Amino acid sequence: MSHVKRLSSGVALAALSLSLFGWSGAAFAQSTGSQQAESELVIVTAQRNRTTAGLIENEKTPKTRSTITAEYIATQPTGQTVIQSLNLVPGLNFTNSDAYGSSGGNVRLRGFDGNRISLTVDGIPLNDTGNYAIFTNQQLDGEYISRTTVNTGTTDVDSPSASATGGTINLRMRRPDDTRAFRATLSAGSSSYGRGLLIYDTGKFGPWDTTAFIGGSYQQYSKFKGPGELEKQQYNARIFQKLNDTDFVSLSFHYNENRNAFYRNGSLAQWAFYGPKFDNLASCTRVAGVAGTAQNEGSTTVASDPNFLSSADNPANASSCTNFFGLRINPSNTGNIRGSSSFQLMPNLRLTVDPTYQYVLANGGGTTVVSETDRRLRGPGATPTAAGVDLNGDGDVLDSVRLYTPNNTNTNRVGVNASLIWDINDNSRLRVAYTFDYGRHRQTGEFTRLSANGNPLNVFGGREGPKVFGADGSFLRGRDRFSIAQLNQIAIDYNGLFFEDKLRVNIGVRAPFFERQLDQRCYSQNGTSNVLCTTETPNATLANRNVTFASTGSTQYIAPYKATRKYDAVLPNISASYEFLPNNSVYASYAEGFSAPRTDNLYTPLRFVTGAILLNNAVPETTQSFDIGYRYQGQNLTTSVALWNTKYDNRIVTAFDDTLGINVDRNVGSVDLQGLDLELGWRVSKNFTAYASASFNDSELKNNVPLSATTALPTAGKKLVETPDSTYALRLQYEIDGLTLGLQGKQVSERFSTDVNDEAAPAYVVVDLDASYDFEKLGAKNTVLQLNIINLFDEGYYGNISSTNNALAIANVSTVTGTTVARSGSAPSYSLGAPRTVQVTLRTKF
Repeated sequence: MSHVKRLSSGVALAALSLSLFGWSGAAFAQSTGSQQAESELVIVTAQRNRTTAGLIENEKTPKTRSTITAEYIATQPTGQTVIQSLNLVPGLNFTNSDAYGSSGGNVRLRGFDGNRISLTVDGIPLNDTGNYAIFTNQQLDGEYISRTTVNTGTTDVDSPSASATGGTINLRMRRPDDTRAFRATLSAGSSSYGRGLLIYDTGKFGPWDTTAFIGGSYQQYSKFKGPGELEKQQYNARIFQKLNDTDFVSLSFHYNENRNAFYRNGSLAQWAFYGPKFDNLASCTRVAGVAGTAQNEGSTTVASDPNFLSSADNPANASSCTNFFGLRINPSNTGNIRGSSSFQLMPNLRLTVDPTYQYVLANGGGTTVVSETDRRLRGPGATPTAAGVDLNGDGDVLDSVRLYTPNNTNTNRVGVNASLIWDINDNSRLRVAYTFDYGRHRQTGEFTRLSANGNPLNVFGGREGPKVFGADGSFLRGRDRFSIAQLNQIAIDYNGLFFEDKLRVNIGVRAPFFERQLDQRCYSQNGTSNVLCTTETPNATLANRNVTFASTGSTQYIAPYKATRKYDAVLPNISASYEFLPNNSVYASYAEGFSAPRTDNLYTPLRFVTGAILLNNAVPETTQSFDIGYRYQGQNLTTSVALWNTKYDNRIVTAFDDTLGINVDRNVGSVDLQGLDLELGWRVSKNFTAYASASFNDSELKNNVPLSATTALPTAGKKLVETPDSTYALRLQYEIDGLTLGLQGKQVSERFSTDVNDEAAPAYVVVDLDASYDFEKLGAKNTVLQLNIINLFDEGYYGNISSTNNALAIANVSTVTGTTVARSGSAPSYSLGAPRTVQVTLRTKF
């Protein structure tokens, strides 16, 4: 048997080779250490898992888990995010921002958003170190992925994350081939889509039979609505060295670069008024500077027009440049280096060590109209002598000029994971794992100018392009802070087989110790997250040591500060399964998770009259997840049924703190979630396979959300936003004489778009078709032509949702008897699902 204990990079927990017990030729197993520890003992006593069209595998681990493999991924559109390929998995719902995946999307797993799901590749945690966000458009190209697993609702005992309350998604990169080969892919499709990929596998080379591959891809296409293009290039490499029958070392490399124009979301009223082509504007009409007179690039000269719901959508107004497609962009550069190694120290003792490095530079665009006499431009001193700075070059300082003002995030992250695995006997294994994850998180907002047509001089603003300088030589910026996120985690895991290997027991515990170091380098407005980055000299220092500025009146600011917040937990993870009849088993699992407050949550300081500073005092969110399930895993039929319940406590939202008297991110109560997941894979005949899944979700918010000391949002008893009550998925696949035909579809029930459930996105069904032909019988070996039609029936539907508290006005939100306080509504916005899209692909290997 092999033991690939792999927990690579930042916070995973080591890798073990599947050959640990001499099972030669095994492919790498799943990407986290816990999956290795759980599965290896089973492989000793059970047949290797069989797949059904790559969409479902026999699972021996006693948890609710779904797996897709390279076999299924190959049937999907090329260049697509692998998260879209998981959309048939029960419990998971992904809304893609476009048909090809480069615009990102939104994940919900049993009601939890992507920020609360742990995403890893080869054990490396990919969630942002600051806000835990998942960026689905930056993941491995599908051609490199051997398999992807989803733990729905529960974490692994060694989950390398400070945010995994909602489950895990684990990607696994393939191993280099033993034989030399080139792989090439060319794709074309709707929206002027074009993509090319080339991978070179070296095969075995050198005196030690080293294997490696290197590959790159490039894709570009137009948005399916509105102006703008999406461009992505990606490079991957891996070198693998077997040291002997059981030991190995490996090094992997990944780099991804996206240059994306945003799609515009809209409210229901906007979609009804403008129709499905509603998007960002194709041009930006800038106001030309004229010496001696004042110009304002944020002005609204045409206040109302029957052709526009908003004056900012009327190109006649200078303010419309805020919706110019050239400024609604999302550039990103991301990369990582992942090492893994496994060493047999003694016949029954193995050590794995996996170092890693990650890099991120990204922003979400944005502009600001700045006055040429802005106090930040005029230099230090309470009464600066400088009149201002001529930003538009017209010879005066009378104007208000639009600048490009993105908030850049730059992360440098290192980590190491190690596991020591002791095989006590043939049926028992003990593992001790350690994870270290250290992320340096730099968040800056350096301004830069725009070109004459409104495009930024550099997509990363003044960080990499020309800065905007004030009279004293300082540069204009919207934020400036530095944070460190550090995780030290210890995990202990026991796996045992009993009663002729019919009973499997897994008992584990992980103890994360998480620390955030904060360094705010701008002035913070007291009690808010607003900052003032200025060299202006304060005009007064108050008794509580807050300061005020002549330019901002009596508004109090806290001088730049440093602080540290620490969080820790002890999280049990227990599961067991029993095979009561051949191919029939039941299982039960219990796992606890936690999510520490995000970086943004902590940069809201409040200084009391005593002079003491209070940062956000929210405690980590916690979950207690229970699953019981049944599996039948026969030769041609695989089924699973899981009944689950999750207690979600200390939910963090932005809410009013009546003790502090301000809005802060705080814990507002609990959410109860429960549901049922079903999955079936059936090889009907030699040529015909079927896969089906269904998921049912019931969520209930237990508390109202405070809005002020005397008002509250009536959320108690409501359901979580963006979470469908039910989803159904089906895939049918038929193969004959080199021809493969696949038809798949998913039905998603309505999803609430407000916390009080007064507006919802309608239910929808999307069907996809794929067909491929292998030309081997015609003499062209390893050459396949493939057709994919996404949204075959051109279903119109809403995808991503930007939710709000309430869409409709609420007559009374007062918590004081006899008092009435009305609250106005705020419309949620929705993305439009991609229309019918056709892609043709030619793949070859030579």
